[in-house]
This record gives sequence, C-alpha cells and structure tokens, in this order.
Amino acid sequence: MSSQKYASLRYTALRFGLLIGCFAVVYVLCYAHVIPLGVGSSNLMWMVLLSLILSAPLSWVLLRKQRDAMSVQIVGRVDRAKERINSNAAQEDGA
Repeated sequence: MSSQKYASLRYTALRFGLLIGCFAVVYVLCYAHVIPLGVGSSNLMWMVLLSLILSAPLSWVLLRKQRDAMSVQIVGRVDRAKERINSNAAQEDGA
C-alpha cells in the first residue's frame, strides 16, 4: 500500500523530470545547430514546445508502470468516496 500512497506524486515528478531532460537535449541540439533555432526571440518557446512534443510519447512508453499505479490509487479514492456518499445517503434515508 505504501508504494501506491504517493503514486500520483511519483508519476508527476517523473513526468516533469522527463520534460526537463528533453528540454536539455533540445537545448544542446539547438545550440549545436543540429536542429534550427527559433525566429527572433521565439527560441525559448520553440525549445519548450519541442520538448513537450518529445516528452509526451516518451512518457507514454517509459512511465506506463507509474501511470498504472497512479490509476489504481485514483480508483481507490473514488471508490472510498462513493462508499461514504452511499453510507451518508443510507443514514439520511433511515433517519
């Protein structure tokens, strides 16, 4: 249970780390002139957008296990909330 306790936080941190890693790679490639720089002052925005585009499919493949653990955690929370709602509704109906 403790491994799933922080599943959402773990997935979010890994996803952010992957984005930062992709940004670092894009930054190096831009300034090594392997990929084109942005036009004028749009270079930073170009690198951020390219990093987002690269990190999305990578996270889909690389973070599957963490995403599944987060899903289990969320489903558990939703189920407990439904049980509380049903319990409260049953108490109100009985009173």
